[in-house]
Amino acid sequence: MQQVDTTATAMNVATPEYPFTVSVVIPAYNEAHGIAQVVERIRTVLPHAEIVVVDDCSQDETARVAQAAGARVIRHPINRGNGAAVKTGIRRAHGEVVLLMDADGQMDPRFIPDLLAGIAAGYDMVVGARTRETQGDSLVRRWGNRALDMLGSYLVETEVRDLTSGYRAIRREVIMEFINLLPNRYSYPTTSTLALLKAGYNVGYVPVTGQRRQGGRSGQKLLRNGIRFGLIILRIVSLFAPLRVYLPVALSMQVLALMSFLISFFITDPFRFHIPNSAVGLFVGSIIIFMFGLNAEQVAALRFQRPFRNDEEG
Repeated sequence: MQQVDTTATAMNVATPEYPFTVSVVIPAYNEAHGIAQVVERIRTVLPHAEIVVVDDCSQDETARVAQAAGARVIRHPINRGNGAAVKTGIRRAHGEVVLLMDADGQMDPRFIPDLLAGIAAGYDMVVGARTRETQGDSLVRRWGNRALDMLGSYLVETEVRDLTSGYRAIRREVIMEFINLLPNRYSYPTTSTLALLKAGYNVGYVPVTGQRRQGGRSGQKLLRNGIRFGLIILRIVSLFAPLRVYLPVALSMQVLALMSFLISFFITDPFRFHIPNSAVGLFVGSIIIFMFGLNAEQVAALRFQRPFRNDEEG
């Protein structure tokens, strides 16, 4: 089924403060208690921007309240996930730059000018990077976010900050190249950041301070977060730089195979050229893992071949 746009028309109004038009995309699910305040606060900072609220089949009055506050509302007929709502908003947005924000009130609109100033300065995406103290509401989550940042930096060979921050401004034509990679549920911030960096686009960071959730309850659970964190790691490894993980594993298995042989040759079966089964298994396994990694690296590289544009000629 197609998403239902509850507004008859949507104006693409120029934003005089910046040399581009802006659409603010807000995915929302059961946020009737605070969505009006979020829209109003954004409007005070960006009076001329298009504000798009994507209601992911909420069970409350989120769509009605958002529309009454002056937002353009697009409603999913079924609940499809936060990432799917973001993708819907990006596809339906009219602005040249898309500003992504959450509906829970934790993202302070006063940082919007800093994000958009980065786009005006030439960046393709500018991320609102939270301080370490505000990257999560628990120590475990903050440690997890930090570990994810370190893994992302290793995979794309450049520093990344706050991979889980959904507060970001992106040139719409750029993110549309990778919109098929964004997951329907969570981790779209991680995927979008690493995708742009891997493809050679310019990504900047603006320090921001997170705020407390404005009412309602978060749907995050410790066990669910742990499983999701593991899946995110597997996903970003497979998508962005598989060989940077497969190769160290293969080399480690080679070292273990050599150690197994040396232990057999010098200790368990002195000075007899006998190759133990463990050494054979580790050696063969390392070759298989390396070949899988090489194949996965080639597939990943195809995902990030930028289409040729006339403005890149020469």
